[in-house]
Amino acid sequence: MELKRVVVTGLGALTPVGNTVEETWNSLLNGKSGAGPITHFDASLFKTQFACEVKNFNVTDYIDRKEARKMDLYTQYAVAAAKQAVEDAGINVETEDLDRVGVIYGVGIGGIHTFEEEVGNYYCNKEKGPRFNPFFIPKMIADIASGQISIMYGFRGPNFTTTSACASSSNAISDAFNYIRLGKANIIVAGGAEAAVSESGVGGFNAMHALSTRNESPETASRPFSKSRDGFVMAEGAGCLILEELEHAKARGAKIYAELVGAGLSADAHHLTASHPEGLGAINVMKYALEDAGMKPEDIDYINVHGTSTPVGDISEVKAIKALFGEHAYKLNISSTKSMTGHLLGAAGAVEALASVLAVKNDIVPPTINHEEGDEDEQIDYNLNFTFNKAQKRTVNAALSNTFGFGGHNACVIFKKYSE
Repeated sequence: MELKRVVVTGLGALTPVGNTVEETWNSLLNGKSGAGPITHFDASLFKTQFACEVKNFNVTDYIDRKEARKMDLYTQYAVAAAKQAVEDAGINVETEDLDRVGVIYGVGIGGIHTFEEEVGNYYCNKEKGPRFNPFFIPKMIADIASGQISIMYGFRGPNFTTTSACASSSNAISDAFNYIRLGKANIIVAGGAEAAVSESGVGGFNAMHALSTRNESPETASRPFSKSRDGFVMAEGAGCLILEELEHAKARGAKIYAELVGAGLSADAHHLTASHPEGLGAINVMKYALEDAGMKPEDIDYINVHGTSTPVGDISEVKAIKALFGEHAYKLNISSTKSMTGHLLGAAGAVEALASVLAVKNDIVPPTINHEEGDEDEQIDYNLNFTFNKAQKRTVNAALSNTFGFGGHNACVIFKKYSE
């Protein structure tokens, strides 16, 4: 069976550094941090008092207030990014075969704001008996974002949610890629959303010692590959890609950003939260993605790394890159856009895939910010080009994007310039 080719025809973004694709991309190129004091709740008693929050979000720019009240914040973010992407792709619901348009969205946690609110209200008023909002469950469950997007447009193709912690939306993109190239859909709205900057979200990650506590300087807290890194910065938002079968896209005259050519999945099978110290799972997932794409390591120009700014994770990813890419590793550009956006958890893969697509399209690599001279870790090879502090122009024919999740879940996708 001959596999179909899959291209990216639309993008949507709602991130801590921009409420549109253009704003987000410009912020990334200019090294803008999205970190600041937490506003969603009073964090004064928490070890970490900052995060990368979405700013100035008005849900009624996308849906009416009545519908928004039926959605958790993460679903509102998901719908916003999807609407941007659908409009960018120019999908006409009047003429499209909606049975062949799907939605696959990733999320790591889901409706945590709704869960906190409803359970908190219950325990505060327990003596009155069990009283819950009838929308409690439909707002909270992880799959509801993909359902809401399909309902909004009438998309009746494959529809589900992927949940693999921080690899969730890369899994969504991988699954969408496979459904399209196997001929099971013409178009899939693929992405991820997360809104876990909440008391239990921040408190839970604090209890694990996973978050940076650089409260005095939030904007410099996410510092991947620097010796002084002390954990990741929580973030929220959504990213969305319209993936489309090539001939279908050409027939309707769609613009094409890039071609999705490979995807890989693997497991560390090592530890509940820590990556394998030698990067064995990371080596495998990149190798599988390259094999899937029919490419060699030297065909890659840019790696958008997982790069969370954690002491162990950054080292193991560098080891994996050196092990797989060999001497070519020193010809790559490597960068962590999490240094600016923070870690969007289940939405990270979608936002970073978007950044990789735009790097391919525009021949420019966004930087890894917050690295200072003299802040080198002896376990990291600084002869590699981490694209520190300033975007770099270069030909980017192919970009690889890594995401690794708690539980040892690894996902990798590869985009390259589209040509006939």
